Amino acid sequence: MATKTPPWRGHLWRLLALLLLSAVALQLYFVLRIALMAVVDPQSTPFQRSEIWRLATEQGRVLWSQAWRDRTRISPHLQRAVIASEDAGFNDHSGVEWDALEKAWERNQRAEAVAARRKVEPKVVGGSTISQQLAKNLFLSGERTAARKGQEFLITFMLEGLLSKPRILEIYLNSVEWGEGVFGAQAAAQHYFHVEAHQLAPAQAARLAVMLPAPKRFEQRPGSPYLVHRAASITARMGAVPLP
Repeated sequence: MATKTPPWRGHLWRLLALLLLSAVALQLYFVLRIALMAVVDPQSTPFQRSEIWRLATEQGRVLWSQAWRDRTRISPHLQRAVIASEDAGFNDHSGVEWDALEKAWERNQRAEAVAARRKVEPKVVGGSTISQQLAKNLFLSGERTAARKGQEFLITFMLEGLLSKPRILEIYLNSVEWGEGVFGAQAAAQHYFHVEAHQLAPAQAARLAVMLPAPKRFEQRPGSPYLVHRAASITARMGAVPLP
């Protein structure tokens, strides 16, 4: 007499199949969205919308400054400065700098150990490339989980496979946060220096590039010694940075 399969097993297989289908559909959605970005400029990102909502609820008004500028209308000084400051290997890597990630992980492990002894929050550093930062800005939340990091890697490889390096840099410069409600190179140039994005001088571009890891903090401390010294270092290096 044949053994009857328990009903729950059939339900389990159907659930697993549904989850797999949903995961594939999500990746297909990302692929189609990124492919479209080759010819269509993306509008607001999930991060931007969450920031706008936060500011609206906290301050009772919408603070959002952003104006798209084609790459040819963004200062080459800013493009070089951002690469020099954020991702020196941008022109050569395939989206992820594994050595940088390993070094960042080791630094974070040491920082967490020290913070645990002192009972303070650890200062976490990242090893993300421009492509990884763009993947996170365009599609993902800021939570730190293994699943989110894995999805970030997948989207990063999609960006690198479907878009050119110049296009990735162009989208990044138009969507990255540069202060409270300030997004993109044009808004940053006007907010901090009252000029157009294509008019940024080398020193101005370097200061904006150095702000990127913590734009809200540096917005409150524009004369920070670290910002001044780091910007001078980037200004000295950026002339040797080739544009993609």
